[in-house]
Amino acid sequence: MQPQKRYPGEAKEAGFLLGGIGTGNITLSSRGELKDWEIFNRPGKGDFVHYSFFSVWAREEGGEPVAKVLESRFVPPYTQARGYHSGAVAGLPRMEKSRLKGEYPFALLAFEDSQLPVTVELEAVTPFIPLNEDDSGIPAVLFRYKAANRGVKPVRVTIAGSFANLAGFEGYDVFENMKYAEAGVNEYRQGSGLQGIYYSAPHLPADHLRSGSMALITGAAPELVTHKATWLTGGWWDGIQDFWDDFSEDGLLEPESATDATESAFGPQGKLRVGSLGIRRMLQPGEEADFEFTLAWHFPNRVRSWDEDAPVREGDALERNYYANLFRDAWEAGAYLLEHKERLLKGSRDFHRALFTSTLPDYVLDAIASNITVLRSPTCFRIRDGTFLGFEGSHDKKGSCEGTCTHVWNYAQTLAYLFPKLERSARIVEFELETDEHGEMAFRSWQVFGKPKFKMLPATDGQLGAIIRLYREWKISGDHAFLRRLWDKASRALDFAFGHWDSDGDFVLDSRQHNTYDIEFYGPSSLTNSMFYAALKAGAEMAEFMGDEAHAAKYRNAFELGSKKMDAMLWGGEYYVQSLDDVDKHRYQYGKGCLSDQLFGQMLAHVAGLGYILPEAHVKQAVASIYKYNFRTNFYEDQNTQRTYALNDEKGLVLCSWPEGGRPKLPFVYAQEVWSGIEYQVAAHLIYEGFVEEGLTIARAVRERYDGYRRNPWDEVECGHHYARSMASWALLLALSGFKLDMGEGTMSFRPAISEDRFSAFWSNGKAWGIYKQQRDPVTGQLEREVEVLYGSLDGVRVNG
Repeated sequence: MQPQKRYPGEAKEAGFLLGGIGTGNITLSSRGELKDWEIFNRPGKGDFVHYSFFSVWAREEGGEPVAKVLESRFVPPYTQARGYHSGAVAGLPRMEKSRLKGEYPFALLAFEDSQLPVTVELEAVTPFIPLNEDDSGIPAVLFRYKAANRGVKPVRVTIAGSFANLAGFEGYDVFENMKYAEAGVNEYRQGSGLQGIYYSAPHLPADHLRSGSMALITGAAPELVTHKATWLTGGWWDGIQDFWDDFSEDGLLEPESATDATESAFGPQGKLRVGSLGIRRMLQPGEEADFEFTLAWHFPNRVRSWDEDAPVREGDALERNYYANLFRDAWEAGAYLLEHKERLLKGSRDFHRALFTSTLPDYVLDAIASNITVLRSPTCFRIRDGTFLGFEGSHDKKGSCEGTCTHVWNYAQTLAYLFPKLERSARIVEFELETDEHGEMAFRSWQVFGKPKFKMLPATDGQLGAIIRLYREWKISGDHAFLRRLWDKASRALDFAFGHWDSDGDFVLDSRQHNTYDIEFYGPSSLTNSMFYAALKAGAEMAEFMGDEAHAAKYRNAFELGSKKMDAMLWGGEYYVQSLDDVDKHRYQYGKGCLSDQLFGQMLAHVAGLGYILPEAHVKQAVASIYKYNFRTNFYEDQNTQRTYALNDEKGLVLCSWPEGGRPKLPFVYAQEVWSGIEYQVAAHLIYEGFVEEGLTIARAVRERYDGYRRNPWDEVECGHHYARSMASWALLLALSGFKLDMGEGTMSFRPAISEDRFSAFWSNGKAWGIYKQQRDPVTGQLEREVEVLYGSLDGVRVNG
C-alpha cells in the first residue's frame, strides 16, 4: 500500500469532498468540520450550516462524564466581525488534535484527546464503483465512527449527529443567520431495521428550487438509539443550550425539550429546525465498536439553464437531477445506502485496493485519485435523462464557464476510463445537438437546455479533440452502435476543418483558430495541427470501419501530406513554433516561443492508441525542450503579469517561454501562467516518450503545491475550483502502465514504464476493471503476468504483455 499524506487540523486548506456523481457534496475538513455545503445544485464555497456536527459523550465507570464536539480545536486567525456565530458552536469543548488522510473514495480522520476515556476515529465515504454510475451517484454519506476503550474500566459512550433541516433554506441574513422560505418539519422514523430523522418542508411547493429533504439514519438496534427530533425552537440560541445541557449530562437525548417548546417562534432563528440522533454503547476494556450514520439529501430541482441565478417564472419547466429518478426522497437514498452497504462498500474498497496497492509513486497516486473529486464536485452534474454535463470549474457560488466546454474537457481522461457511459453521453451532445449540417460544432452546449446555439467562433482544438475522443470512447467501449450513431455528424465535423481552417488546401491549418486560451491563433501552429492530424488518423480508421472508403482515403491522404508539410514548416530545431511573418500583427500569438501544449494532439494520440502523428525523433526532442525551457524550480524572479498559480519556492511548468527571444509585445493570454491540467498532460507525454523522471518531476511539483496548507489537495484550480482540466492526471496512470486497449477487437495490453520487474497498477475499460501485476521470476528471468478482475468480465478479451 502506497503511503498517502496526512493532514493535521492546522492544514486549514485540506478538505475532502463527500457526495455522489451529480449529487452535490459536503466537505470534511482536516479538523473534522463539515463545511462548504454544496447540495443545492450550485457551488457553495464558504456555505456553513448551523448546528450541524457530530459530538461524543463518554463516562468511565466511577469517573466524570466528558462531552465534546467531534472536531479538533479551531485554528487562528479568529477574524470574524461578530465573533463566531452560535451556529458554529465554537464555544463548546473540542478534541485536542485531528489528522485527515484521504484515499479516494475514503476519508479517514483520527482524533486525539487526553480527557476522553476512549479513542475515536472516523471513516467517511460515499460509495464509488467504476462502471456503476448509479451506485456512484447516491446523494448520501456514510459516517462510521469507531470508538475504542484502551483503559481498564468499562466506558459508556454516545456519539450523536446533529443537523439543521435544509429544506427551504435560502441563504443568510446580514448577521449570518440562516433564512428559510418555510419552516421545516423534523420527523423521527423507526422501522424496517432503520431509525432516524427525516427533515422536510411539506408546505413548500414541490417545484420550489429549495424543495427537498434530508435524512439522518442509522441501522443500530432501536434500544441503542437516542434522539431529539427537533431542538427547542424560537428565541436566540436556546436550542443549542437545551441540547448541550441534555446531551452532556448523561449522553441520552430527551425526545422533547424540558423547556416549553411552544415559545414564540420569532427571533433570528425562528424557522430553523435542528434534530439530533445518537447511538449509545457500553465498551468493556479493550473493546471497540462502530457508531454508524448515513446523512442523505434530496434536492431534485434545478434551473433549466447554466445560470443558477436565472429567474424561474410561473410555468417555466424546471430541470431535475438524475438522482431523483433513483430515489423519491432523502430517506429512500439513505436507506438504499444502508441496505446495500456491504455490496457498495465492497465495490468501493475493491477500487481503493486496486488503486492504492499500485507500485506507482505515492504522489502520482495522489494526483490520479485526488482529481477524481472533480466528478463529484459542483463542476459536474447529470440531468433528468442521465446526460452528463459539466462546467469548466466552479466559482465560489456559481459554475464557471458553462457548456461542457470541448477544449477544456479535451484534457480530462478520468471520466472516460471510470464511467465511459457518461463520457459517451457528452459525445452525443457534442455531435447530435451541437454540430450543425455544415459540421460546425459549438464548443459550449446551450441547446441541451433548449436555448439557441452558442454563437462564437468554433474552437479548433475543441472540435478536433471531440473527434479524437469519439475514437477513444469507441475503443474503450467496443460499442459499434455508438460509432454508427454519430459517424455522420463526426465526419461532417472533421470535413469542416478542411474548408474553415485550411485557407490554401495544403492540409496545414492556418486560418483563424480559436482555442483553449480564449483567443485565436493565426497562421500554422503545431497545437491545432497536431490535433488535426490525430483527428485525421482517428477519422480514417473510423471511416474504414464504417465502410466509408471515400472519407477513409481523404483523411489518410490529408494526414500523410499535411503532417510532413507541417513538420518541415514548423520545426525550429528544438521544438515546434508558430509560423508568422509578423508576430505582432495580431495580438496574443506566441511565434518562436516554446509552447507547453505544442504537441497536445500527439499526447492524445498516444492515449487513444493512434501512434505517432509526427516524426518520433522530433516529437521526443520537442517534449524534452518543453521540460528544459518551461519548468521552473522556483518563481522568485519570474515575471508574470497574468494570473498567478505558483509563486516563491514552488515549482511548476509555465505555458510558454521564449528561450531564443522573440516574445510578442502582447503574448497570448495565459502564456505566463501555470495550469495543473497542462502540467499533467506534458508529464504524461514525457513519460510516453521515455523521459520518465522528467514527467514524474512535474507531477510531484503539482502535488507539492497542493499540500493542505497552501491549497486544498482535493481542489486543483484554474478558472474556478475543481477544474476539469486537472483530470488530465489520469493520463499518468495510462502512460506509466503503458496501457492500451481496443474493446472492439477484444485486446488489452500493458507495457510499464517503471518498475518492470515488479509492477502493479489499476486498469479499467468499458467492460471491467481490476489490478494488473507483473513480476520477473528470479530463476528463469521471465516476466510473470496476472490480471485480476474485480468488477465486470474480460470474457472474450485477450490480454497481452
